[in-house]
Amino acid sequence: MKPFYKVREFSDIKEMLDQSAELYADRAAFEIKKGNEHYEIKYSQYIEEINGFITALVAAGISDSSIAICSNNCYEYCLSYMSAICSGNVIVPIDKELQINDILGILKVSKSKILICDKGFLGRIEIDKLSDYRILCISKPDGMYEELECLADFVNSGIEMNKNGNELYKNIEQDVEKLCTLLFTSGTTGVSKGVMLCQRNFIFEIKAAMGVVKIKPEDCGISLLPLHHTFESSIIIFFAPFCGAKVTFCEGFKYVLRNMKEFNPSVFVAVPLVLETVHKRIMKKISERKNGERNFKIGKALCKAGSKIGLDLKKIFFREIQETFGGNMRLIICGGAPIDPQIIKDFDAFGIQVIFGYGLTETAPLAIINNDKVRSTDSIGVPLPGVDVKIIDADETGVGEICVKGGMVMMGYYENPEATAEVIDEDNFFHTGDLGFIDKKGHYHITGRCKNVIVTANGKNIYPEELEYHLCKSNFVANAMVEGKDDSRGDLQVHAQIYPDKAEIKDYLDKEPSKEEIEAIIQQVIDGVNNEVPGFKRIRSYKVREKEFKMTTSQKIKRNANKSK
Repeated sequence: MKPFYKVREFSDIKEMLDQSAELYADRAAFEIKKGNEHYEIKYSQYIEEINGFITALVAAGISDSSIAICSNNCYEYCLSYMSAICSGNVIVPIDKELQINDILGILKVSKSKILICDKGFLGRIEIDKLSDYRILCISKPDGMYEELECLADFVNSGIEMNKNGNELYKNIEQDVEKLCTLLFTSGTTGVSKGVMLCQRNFIFEIKAAMGVVKIKPEDCGISLLPLHHTFESSIIIFFAPFCGAKVTFCEGFKYVLRNMKEFNPSVFVAVPLVLETVHKRIMKKISERKNGERNFKIGKALCKAGSKIGLDLKKIFFREIQETFGGNMRLIICGGAPIDPQIIKDFDAFGIQVIFGYGLTETAPLAIINNDKVRSTDSIGVPLPGVDVKIIDADETGVGEICVKGGMVMMGYYENPEATAEVIDEDNFFHTGDLGFIDKKGHYHITGRCKNVIVTANGKNIYPEELEYHLCKSNFVANAMVEGKDDSRGDLQVHAQIYPDKAEIKDYLDKEPSKEEIEAIIQQVIDGVNNEVPGFKRIRSYKVREKEFKMTTSQKIKRNANKSK
């Protein structure tokens, strides 16, 4: 596919930021909430603080070094990320939910010299364990941390140097092929795999994605997913400033709808679990009203008819639902797991476009995406402009491993050429480890992960993600994990672990459910799924979990941590 939006030219990330600072100088780059107060940081201030940060780093002798960051999403995170890569250093974003020993391991393996962190992280660790690192504290240090260096003071020292004519930031040569971001993926054990990305990867992503998805200077994006994930950071840290849009920060999953009403965002990056949760809540309210479901269907039909003659009736019929998202939401970019096509259709009826995309940390991250012209509800879309995709080792149904090639593919795994050679072939195709197929329209579909496939005794392939998708369509299932499990004869059978939505079951029964009643309802769900799939895919055994699954920060189930005993 060729781009259909004009994208301005730039040769490196610093040039892109300088352009945006000039084009959008008086526009807000960020809106920050502190307590009940809100204030804005304009693009002119953002570039001034980036330049100040770079100068301070150069003056401190920090060059060609790794700078780690472990923090909640915030303005300072974006500032640190951009300043590190534009100063010729390497930013190392760390998942703040990791165990302390894992974080210390990443700091050591990455050879980080500086650690940028917030008080939340400092409260989890003995400060003596960080004695090898220069710490920049995001909020002003006090109490037992008052001896630590404040990030704002560090940046302001550079700003003062720039004002006095000692503009060290101007001396940095931007090498777009040089390592600039080192990400340790959540799926790895310990710190064995660090994904190496360079500016060229991000430049390619910006130009390719913005050529098929329109983000406007008037847009306001709200950041919810952790910024150490490339899916979130690409859109919030790179796409937004390129477009001159504004960024705000959610206070957490619990507060997402409240924050939306406070910030009135128009663009949102989400994982399916978030959309599924909100969609369930909306549909439940609709069903509780007199003739609610009937009126909802009539409203959708009238909106669809109106759109054919140029009338937008969505704000009339679905204004209340739009207000749930703050009233301005127009675009949600979603990825990371399969999603029910009906949810995408319903959000479109509400007046909110959902673009579903696909990629991995190793592809910085987008490779295949629905866009403003390709709006499929049941596929991951088509390759980004400049991306080649092939399916290898396909079975009789056309399902095989998805391989991608383009300027977004990583440099390789950090200090691990053997692992790199295993996934990047001689033709520079990255082997994703994901299984999928291409339909007659040229749209790509994901069926599951290669390593998760259940192969039966007669050679049939079963994709756990497909069955999990069907199970989670039920309101009575909060989450599910499907795996292969040996039966008493040693044959591999399909087994499901299910965490029930007890609140939904309670509402359905109009009483507190017993263990037996929960089991009976889950059995009905499984019977329903088994009636929809071929015999060899049927779920033969299951376990109802008392505790929630252990999840990654991107709300994916940690399969190895939740294996049935």
